[in-house]
Parts: sequence; structure tokens; C-alpha cells
Amino acid sequence: MNNTNKPERLGGSAKNRGAAQRAQRRNIDDAQRIVNQHAHAADRPVAKRANKVVDTNNKLKVTFLGGLQNVGEKNMAVIEYGQDAIILDCGNNLSIDLPGVNYEVNDTAYLATIKHKIKAYVITHGHLDHMGGLKHTVPDYPAPIFGSAFTLDVIRKSFDDLPTGSLAVAPQFVSVDIDSHKPETIGAFSVEYIRVTHSLPDAAAVCITTPVGRIVATGDFRLDPEPLDRKPTDTQRLRELGEQGVLLLLSESSYADAEGRVPTESTLQQSFYDIIDEAPGRIFVAAFSSNMNRAQMIINAAVASGRNVALDGRGMLSYAEIAVRQGLLKVPKGTIIPINQAGSLPANQLLVMCTGGQGEPNAALQRMSEGQHRNVNLEAGDTIVVSSSPIPGNEVRYDALSNRLIQKGVRLFRHPTHQLDGCGPLHVSGHAKRDELREMLQMIKPKFFIPVHGGALRRNYHAELGIQEGVPRQNVLLPVNGDSYFFTTTAVESAPAVPYGSTLIDQNGNTVPGVVVKDRVMLSQTGIVTVVLSIDKKSGQLVSSPDILSRGFIAMRDNNEMVNMLRDELRRAVQQRFRRIDLDRFKNELRDHLAQIIYAETGSSPVIIPVINVVDGKQQSSRQRAISTKPTVALTKEAKAQADQQRFQDMRKKLLK
Repeated sequence: MNNTNKPERLGGSAKNRGAAQRAQRRNIDDAQRIVNQHAHAADRPVAKRANKVVDTNNKLKVTFLGGLQNVGEKNMAVIEYGQDAIILDCGNNLSIDLPGVNYEVNDTAYLATIKHKIKAYVITHGHLDHMGGLKHTVPDYPAPIFGSAFTLDVIRKSFDDLPTGSLAVAPQFVSVDIDSHKPETIGAFSVEYIRVTHSLPDAAAVCITTPVGRIVATGDFRLDPEPLDRKPTDTQRLRELGEQGVLLLLSESSYADAEGRVPTESTLQQSFYDIIDEAPGRIFVAAFSSNMNRAQMIINAAVASGRNVALDGRGMLSYAEIAVRQGLLKVPKGTIIPINQAGSLPANQLLVMCTGGQGEPNAALQRMSEGQHRNVNLEAGDTIVVSSSPIPGNEVRYDALSNRLIQKGVRLFRHPTHQLDGCGPLHVSGHAKRDELREMLQMIKPKFFIPVHGGALRRNYHAELGIQEGVPRQNVLLPVNGDSYFFTTTAVESAPAVPYGSTLIDQNGNTVPGVVVKDRVMLSQTGIVTVVLSIDKKSGQLVSSPDILSRGFIAMRDNNEMVNMLRDELRRAVQQRFRRIDLDRFKNELRDHLAQIIYAETGSSPVIIPVINVVDGKQQSSRQRAISTKPTVALTKEAKAQADQQRFQDMRKKLLK
């Protein structure tokens, strides 16, 4: 400012100042853009629709709160008629790459508006993307939870993670026999479970009979005619429902871009026999923790070769415990040993079945590959079997895990490269490919069709498949999260969009506010510079040298020249501006001035935090006055500086923690 009545701001060229401000704005915008992908409903603009009055009498409302954006993304839909509502699945999303965030669940802002209507949670199966949000949602919106016996035991296990006493009312569970076709009456609805084959036990499709018509939701499925447990998809009942008439089909789309059919799982058994029988040393097999058919095959082969089996990974242990208790996993007595006893067995008598085949952070095989496992150090001569293919979108992490493993000198077998590795197939997907999706459409013959679960591209491929199979194009709908529809027996119309979004959860199960995540993202991208100034209140002068702390930006010891330059600028700033403006304005000017200097020197724009410690040089503590032999004599200038420096060092230690 050049007005003589107003003091100038701190120096620096307008060009540098503008460049630094633009860099800071880019950092803020980039962080906000990342956080917006997982924003709360209150922070997310709702799409505006035509302002028309909708007659809701005798209409079925279907609303999507999650499950449409990506594969494995917090599935949740709400089905409403009159004063009754059921929630179809209630999942979480583990594919979150944000600092300090473990997973996300659906924001429940819309549920708050219909809390009085909610009669039940209808859960298709026990994977986290379909049930992992229940422990966060049910306490605030209590209602009975319906599911198969295996699914409910998995859900009960998830509620065990909650702190003792955190639930005001214990969850109510209703176990459904998925083979009896006996309907459960829930308010205005009747719900029937139908067995489908997936990659864990007791998965189900559900048929929701409403006053307007039937909804069939497939859940996750494949049409395997020969699953290891001999419990294939109940295609007969699905055909019967199709003949009786189905208003709406909600069908998963995870592999709608893959031609053909998923091979039958029984084809994998010989591959495990061959590898496990021939391997000379220790064997480690990574598989999805919930896939008990796969676990049974691995245990069968281990027992045949005279090996004990150690289970490693919390999810693996939890699912196996439930499956053994329900008689779904057959394990000969004495076969299973604790992982901490694995080192006591000869190498040719041990097989470790573990989690982490996708390279998930903190999973067992991931920690082994990084040399961070408590009980296992991988060695040359070990055999690693990765019984999975990368989940769509996870290819980079999957390959990174494989690279680390091969550098350990192990023998590695993976399904995507099984022919190169010299073995048979090691994985089949739990999700239907195009021929199976086509067959589902042919069996159900729906009037209306909504592809779900798989992201926009795969859902679009699935939509085109539905049109090919005879569903009128105008009856094939591609909603996004937050969309709602009203159905009658013959027609559909868009309803006003509802609030939707995400709630972020950390490792301890606590909610992480979006503003905190935004700050973490910015710090992870640019680092932080903290400057601490101790200034005498009366004189306005520094009582000690400015302290500059850097984290994630520069190494202080390697940048002495720059650090000294910043200290000189801080001294000049205090001398020129501190006593001429208020403290808040001084901090803001100091932040802007340092930002442009740092940007000019480095091209980077870290977060800058000024800490101003204003010291009253005449003050003494009551204790000092009490013990002073000359109470009327103030501390010497040297003593004051020493005391201030001590306080300054204490503050510095706190900042460095």
C-alpha cells in the first residue's frame, strides 16, 4: 500500500506474490477436490430437479445412497411404500486412500428424514461392502437385521468391535432360511431370500414383494453349476419369479465388461494339490478371507501333503471360526496351529493361509513382503501362492506386492500368470460375467432394469445388455448415488434427489471430519513450515532468534543459507510491522510474505504457520517474587532473555512431538 496514511505491507515483488498465491490456491483446490469425492451430504450440492408436485400415493420409492460409483463401494438402497421403509444392504468402502482414514460409510442424512419409517435392514451377504456400515448406522436408526445364518454371524462379529456400552439397544437379528423360500413380512413388504453362488457362504438374492410389484436384487452372484459346497444358485426359483412377473431387477455389474462365464470353482482343486505336494519348503497361500470354499481346497491339499495349517489375518480367523462352527468348513482335528507356533515346525510341514493377496495395507502377506511381520520372515526357498486376481482398479498395488515378493527370492505362483508360473488356475471370480448376467435377465424378465455395483462404465455395458435382452430402452435406468425413483405398476418417474455422501472412519472407529482430512492432504502434498517468534510486548523487539521448523518440506540442516535468509526476513518483519498493526494482521502478512519468498526460492508452497509468543519483560511469577531477596529489583536483561529462551525451547519441543 502506497498511501502514506497506511503502512506498507511487507516487501516482495507483485509477480512473486501473485505466483505464490496461485500456488497456494492450487494446493487448497487440489486437496478440496480429493476430499469432495468423500464429502458429507451437507457439504455436497444436491442436483436440482424440476420443481413439480409429485403424487406419492400408491407409489413405490427406490433411493440409492451408495453402491453405484465403484466396485466394492458402500452398497445401500432404500425401498419405501407409504409409512414403511427397508434398507437394502449397508456397506462400507475400504478402497480409500486418504491420510488417517481406514474406510468410509454412507452419510445417513436421508435416513434421518425417514427414521420413523425404517422397519428392517435386509442384507444380501457378509462382505464388508454390503454389511460393514451396519455398526455405524444401526445404533442411530435401530431396526431388525435380516440375513442368512452365516451373514448374521459375520455381522455380529463386526458389532463386537464397538466399545463396550456404546450401544444403547442391542441389535436385533432375524435369521432367514435361504433355501425354504418362506417370505418374511416386513410392514408393507414381503421379503424372500434366494440362494446364489458367490465367494463366501450363504450369499443370497432377495425378492421384495411390494404393493406395486416385485423387486429382485441379485446381490453379488455367479451362476456356478458345480461349486465346491454343492450349493449352486437357485435358478429354478429365479425362473419361477420371472414367470410370475418382476417389476424391477437390480443386478450387479462388476464384470459386465468381461465376455463369457466364470469357470466353475471345482477346477481349482487340482492346482492346489499339485503346488502343495511338490513345494519343498514353507508354503504361504493368500486368498480372500471370506472364501471358505477356497479355504477348504487349500486345507484339503495341505492335509494330503502332511502339512499343518496356520491361519494369519484377523478377517481370515473370523470367517473361518464362523464357518467351522456352522459346519461349512471341514478341518481334521489337529490340522490348525496358531501362527506364533509356525516357526517350531519343519519347513516341509507348514502351510500358512493368510490375507493380503491384493496388497491391502497392514494385511498379513503385505507385512511379510515388507519384512514387518511379527512371526514370519520370508526366505529364499519359500513358496507363495496368490489365489486371486486384482480387483478392478487395484492392479498397481497387486503388482507392487508381487515385485516385493519376488525380490525376496521366493517361488511365486499367481492366477493372472499361472501358465507362465507352471501351474493350473488359482482363482475364479465371485462375480458373474456377461453370459451369466444375460442369463439372469432372461430368467427374471423384468419390466424395469437398474444395473448396480460396478461403476459408471460397467453399469453402462450392463444396461446395453439389458436392452439386447428385451428390456425397453426407456425402462433401463442408470441412476447415480442420491437419485430416487417413483414406480407404479406400469411407469417410473424421477423423484427429487436426496442428500447423500460419506462419513470417514479412522483405525479406531472414530469419525474423521472432512476439514481435518483436507488439512492432512495438503500437509502430505506440500509439507509444513512453522515459524516461532518471541517478542517483547513493550519494545516490540525479538527477545531471541526466530525459530523455523520444517516437516515434509525441506531438511533444515541441508538448507542453512535459505533458513538464515528466512530468519533475516523475520527479524526485518518484526522491526518494520509488529508495532504498527494488530497481531492477527501481522500473522497474515507474515504468512503471505514467507510464502512468496519460499515459492521464489523453491517453487513450492508449503503450509505456513506463524506462532507469536508475546512476552512481558517486566512480569515475574509469584513464586519468583516470594523468594526474591530484593523484591523491588527487576530481573536483569540477561535473566529475562534466559527465561524467555527457556519458555521458547519448551514450546519448540511441543511442536516437534
